[in-house]
Amino acid sequence: MAKNKDIRLSQKPDNFVVFAENEADREAVEALANRLNADVARGKDEAERANLALWMDADGLSLVGGGLVLRGDFTRMLPRLKPGNLQRELLVRASKIKGADSRLTAIDATAGLGEDALLLAAAGFSVQLYEYDPVIAALLRDALRRAAAIPELAEVVQRMQLFEEDSLVALSELSSAPDLILLDPMFPARSKSALIKKKFQLLQKLERPCADEETLVGAAVAAHPRKVVIKRPRKGPYLAGRKPSYSIAGKSVRYDVVVLP
Repeated sequence: MAKNKDIRLSQKPDNFVVFAENEADREAVEALANRLNADVARGKDEAERANLALWMDADGLSLVGGGLVLRGDFTRMLPRLKPGNLQRELLVRASKIKGADSRLTAIDATAGLGEDALLLAAAGFSVQLYEYDPVIAALLRDALRRAAAIPELAEVVQRMQLFEEDSLVALSELSSAPDLILLDPMFPARSKSALIKKKFQLLQKLERPCADEETLVGAAVAAHPRKVVIKRPRKGPYLAGRKPSYSIAGKSVRYDVVVLP
């Protein structure tokens, strides 16, 4: 959520490269590398030796490093989007707006790989996704591109619009209030031995847990949505100490809901 893009880019590890496995993707990868101020790997060996690599192949764009591979993939969300399953999703339950009589709007202020935003879009929201980290935004943009070609996902992702910018700034400049704002700051590791899902091991090389919780929550509240929904670890503290109107908890996560007048 940093406000200075140069600072964010300087936090990427040394030896970060972009690589196209197929020559047909070379031009697109060179444009991406230019945007990220990254080197283009000249071959597969060089890409594999890098600390982190954005790797484009026939399956899409992946972040590769330390033996881990991270690719945005909405197809694995398809079982959760089935009508019966969708209505049982904790986020969908937390996001219900009483008396809604028109198309609902939502802002995902910390989009990441967009999975929560996909649930909101499947539930009928038009969702604006904000992701400031340019590498994560590139992965998300590629996932949306591939999902748009899948019949079961095409209509849903049409309701998702990605903005590669700082949501703190965007929230202060909205022309109208959204119905919902979703906050999902990266959970801090509880200890050195805490088990972190593999995908977050790579994400945490780029983004760190939210350090300015009060500013993030304050910006969301100041935008005057009907609800602010905050994703937290099930037993974690309230974000910025803000007590919610109510919470909906599952086995590992909890959604704190702030209902605004």
